[in-house]
Amino acid sequence: MAETFLYLTLGTNDLPRAIRFYDAALAPLGLVRRATEDTEVGYGHSADHRTRLWITLPFDGRTATTGNGSMPALVASSQDAVKAFHAASLAHGGTDEGAPGLRPYGPAFFAAYVRDPDGNKLSAVHEGTSNS
Repeated sequence: MAETFLYLTLGTNDLPRAIRFYDAALAPLGLVRRATEDTEVGYGHSADHRTRLWITLPFDGRTATTGNGSMPALVASSQDAVKAFHAASLAHGGTDEGAPGLRPYGPAFFAAYVRDPDGNKLSAVHEGTSNS
């Protein structure tokens, strides 16, 4: 099966702050920092050869802004991973946009929503039953 997305980028205005947030928030989802550059960092699964999520200072040098209605939803391996993502996000400068819980998007759609320190909205979702 072909991948739908090659990678996704989110803007930041403070790369060191973003690194602290994303290192902690993405760890429960099995995502690790795979690249660190002067203007960006990239995350992916340790077993995958691709870096799929990039956090970057804008190329044009202007201020990074958030997209109203934009939100990457990241796959979580369990409900506990969703809960850990939410807790780590809040502990590292993120804000709550929806506590972990079942949502009406499917019978087992368990999700949490946060905003990173720059205001980008993120979600972690597990679509299995209980903690499977």
